[in-house]
Amino acid sequence: MKLKFLLPLVLLAAAISQGCVSNKKYAELQTNYNRSLDTNSKLKQSWQTTQQELAVSRNQVENLQQQIDLAKANAAGLQDALNKCLAGSNQGNVNIAKLADQITASDKYIQHLVNLKNKSDSLNQILTTNLTRSLTSDEMRDVNVKVLKGVVYISLSDNMLYKSGSYQISDKAGATLSKIAKIINDYATYDVLIEGNTDNVPIAQTNIRNNWDLSALRASSVVQALQNTYNVDPKRLTAGGRGEYNPVADNSTDLGKSQNRRTEIIITPKLDQFMTLIGKPAPTSGQ
Repeated sequence: MKLKFLLPLVLLAAAISQGCVSNKKYAELQTNYNRSLDTNSKLKQSWQTTQQELAVSRNQVENLQQQIDLAKANAAGLQDALNKCLAGSNQGNVNIAKLADQITASDKYIQHLVNLKNKSDSLNQILTTNLTRSLTSDEMRDVNVKVLKGVVYISLSDNMLYKSGSYQISDKAGATLSKIAKIINDYATYDVLIEGNTDNVPIAQTNIRNNWDLSALRASSVVQALQNTYNVDPKRLTAGGRGEYNPVADNSTDLGKSQNRRTEIIITPKLDQFMTLIGKPAPTSGQ
């Protein structure tokens, strides 16, 4: 990456050392330099996004590991108590049997947590692979996909979807939206929430009052494209705008602002499906 950044400067220095360069040559060098800056910025953005996803995954695994460690510690305590009962001559068989049952239940719970952790890791990996395998490397720069407990989160940059400062879907968004629509249709029983998000720069258009309006209009545009162009059942779709109030990065930098200008597509299982995914029985109507 550093070589790509320095190459235009080296070429420029070489050209200057040989004398004046033509306007055409200078423009070509400037174009290469600008392209290198753009590539560097995109690589930084991709790296930051990857770090965020990694942090979320690590936190999920750490939480489950803490539960496993706690359960193991409890099992060790129960085993110690049982050993003391067995060593004491005046302890009744009833207490011993009770401790043995508690140890068995604790072991089953530990195994349940381990299985749940493995299932969560595998499910997230499989879903993420299925979602991203049809996207090109260029699309992946503007599309962020993650899966948490069976809920699919797809984040699209405004550059991918809209014309600058507008809520109109751009022509280049069609290829990506068609793939996302296929994903949505594959999960036919899941609900789909489309959320628009902006940076904190006020919108300057007479027909749009503020960033609330812009984010909601952008979400609505995606919903209508999914319905009218890609045949997604509108009963499954919800459009919402969060304006500038759900940032994922610092708005004090251009890179942070670009990350905050995004549309998120959240594909969510219904309650009974969600309970199955996290390993719990669905509540009955009386609860």
